[in-house]
Amino acid sequence: MEFLTSILASLQGTFFGMSSRLAVLFLAATVVLVLVLWVIRGRPGRFFDYLLPKEVYLHRSNLIDIQIFCVNLVLAVLGVLSAVVFTTLVAAATLTQLIELAGHRPSLPEVTWVRSAAATLIIVLTKDFCKYWAHWFHHESRILWPFHALHHSAEVLTPLTAQRNHPVFLLIRSVIYSLLLGLATGLMLFLLIGEIDLLTIGGANAGYFLFNLFGANLRHSHVWLSYGPVIEHIFISPAQHQIHHSIEKRHFNKNYGEVFAIWDWMFGTLYVPKGYEDLTFGLADAKGRPVEQPHTNLVNALVLPFAESLSEVTGIKFQKRGTSQPSKSASGVDK
Repeated sequence: MEFLTSILASLQGTFFGMSSRLAVLFLAATVVLVLVLWVIRGRPGRFFDYLLPKEVYLHRSNLIDIQIFCVNLVLAVLGVLSAVVFTTLVAAATLTQLIELAGHRPSLPEVTWVRSAAATLIIVLTKDFCKYWAHWFHHESRILWPFHALHHSAEVLTPLTAQRNHPVFLLIRSVIYSLLLGLATGLMLFLLIGEIDLLTIGGANAGYFLFNLFGANLRHSHVWLSYGPVIEHIFISPAQHQIHHSIEKRHFNKNYGEVFAIWDWMFGTLYVPKGYEDLTFGLADAKGRPVEQPHTNLVNALVLPFAESLSEVTGIKFQKRGTSQPSKSASGVDK
């Protein structure tokens, strides 16, 4: 009974908590945004069909998304996915070391709205920087790629595809977040505000609240939304992330950022579309040719990445139905 209660509480947090992209408020905002786009684009067909096309939402790929979401929900309730989150510990250790190095704790002015806004921006930038490199690392590592390939094997994109992540990927990402975000938080405490007082909306970081409100769910969707070439050098548009999922060779290893495009621009992985592009999603070989879906059911989705990763470590090849989307390994050799 206690476990069931925890599941229900977690579902409530997912669909009603302001920190979740799948919150009802953000889903409703997505519907409004799609309605505006539908009108601007000349009302092609019925709105309901434009919003929720059967070929997308009844696709077997979306059914796997739902199953993976449920598995990760259970693991989160059991505490498995939070076992490696230690941001607070890293922040405290960083702050202690900085105080020892300085010989004293600096006197800090009163926490103001400006300082809180600066702290909020620093947290958003730092977390986005962490996400960029965690994402890049999973593409570049032959050992880690199979766990992220599950996300890229989605043949259709829906808001739930954002949750199509292997538990191992989530754990490794949490470690990277905890380390880098903890270091930044400790430094911010020492130099900037003296206490964490972020700008929040409904208990959520204000920056991510706005990000989720204005179209984050379209990143994993069939609806194309580009911000134009100027803005897309600063912020990642839904269209740019859809391009990241494309099987076209020219799109491989592009647009790793989540909120900001500045990291991709800075490190040479930015792809800015010149106009609408008709995209095919899923996995492909080194020439951009689609391969057979390897994650045809939940068991394959969870177990196959272990076999593929172990194959990279041991050199022993396992029988498998498909291959991963090619990316460059750490040595720069195409897979």
